[in-house]
Amino acid sequence: MMTLTTGPRGVVCCVLVNGESKQTALAQTAGGLVGRSRIEVGGRRYGSDCSGLVRGVYASQRVDLHDGLGELDGGNGVGRIYTHVVEHGRIHYGPTVHPGDLVFFHNTWDFNRDGLPNDPLTHVGIVETVERDGTVIFVSWVSAGVERYRMNLRHPGIHKTAEGRVLNDHMRRKGAGDPEATRYLTGQLFAAFGTVLQ
Repeated sequence: MMTLTTGPRGVVCCVLVNGESKQTALAQTAGGLVGRSRIEVGGRRYGSDCSGLVRGVYASQRVDLHDGLGELDGGNGVGRIYTHVVEHGRIHYGPTVHPGDLVFFHNTWDFNRDGLPNDPLTHVGIVETVERDGTVIFVSWVSAGVERYRMNLRHPGIHKTAEGRVLNDHMRRKGAGDPEATRYLTGQLFAAFGTVLQ
């Protein structure tokens, strides 16, 4: 069973010691897949979903995000990757974020089909870069393929600035029967960051 960890939000994390060049390579590999409709890295094909994307990108640096977890019993691929990070890396909440870090989200879709926004760890992406204002650009898989998304945790409820600059992309589709508490923007659905290579 997967256990969600909690930690001190706002505590500066994570200083990279030896993994900076590998983290940069992860971000570059992810960016190079933008626009593709299938995931193939190093001659191996990965699943056409968000967990397949991050597995393929991390495999380029010889990191198996499913390593040591045995057979998946229930849950989803995102939860499995989260568990790997808990066991072999560090879950954190920023404010320091590095290219190549994983970024996890809750409630991006109704995984358990009960009509409520109560679905932990439903999406994952890879940080490509962080802009000066703290906006995180990350690469992820959506129904159309690999795309870039934006997330600003300083302003999680703002989609666009008055000047039209996107701070937080929409990540969950709006449905007619959505409960009032349903959130849709990346900053609102953010769960945690994950650093594996340190």
